[in-house]
Amino acid sequence: MSGANAIHQRPSIAAMKISPFHLAIPVYDLAAARRFYGDVFGCPEGRSSAHWVDFDFFGHQLVIHEHPKTTSQEAAHTNAVDGHDVPVPHFGVVLEWSQWHELAERLRAAGIRFVIEPYIRFKGEVGEQATMFLFDPCGNALEFKSFQDIGQLFAK
Repeated sequence: MSGANAIHQRPSIAAMKISPFHLAIPVYDLAAARRFYGDVFGCPEGRSSAHWVDFDFFGHQLVIHEHPKTTSQEAAHTNAVDGHDVPVPHFGVVLEWSQWHELAERLRAAGIRFVIEPYIRFKGEVGEQATMFLFDPCGNALEFKSFQDIGQLFAK
C-alpha cells in the first residue's frame, strides 16, 4: 500500500509493540491503597517514599501519591454505556481472555465490591468485550477488559 492511505493504516494489534504507560494517581489513604494494589491485585512494588509508591501494574508503571481527599473522589460522574453507569474518569488495562477471568475470580474471592459486575458487553456486536469496574479504597475508578478477538479493540 502506498500514498496517503498507508499513513492511516494501523498495524495489527498482535503485531504492535506496546510501550508501558506511566500513570500517577492521588490516594488519600496511602496504606490502604498500597495494600489494595499490592495484596488484592498482586502488583509488585517498586520504589517508594513516605508519600508515594510505584507498582508494576500489569507491566505498566502505576504510582500512588498521597494527596488529601477531593470532592471528585466522593461522587463520580457517570456516562451510560450498554445499560450501565460507567464512572468517569477511570483507567485500567486490556488483559488476555484467561487473565481477565482469573482477575475477576481473584477480586470476587477478595470480597471486592464491583461498580459494574464482570460481564460481556456488546454481546454479539462489533467490539464485544469482557469488562468489569471497581473503585480502589480512595475512589479511583478502574476498568479491566478483554477481547476474545483483540482485533475488536478499535473496531467501529
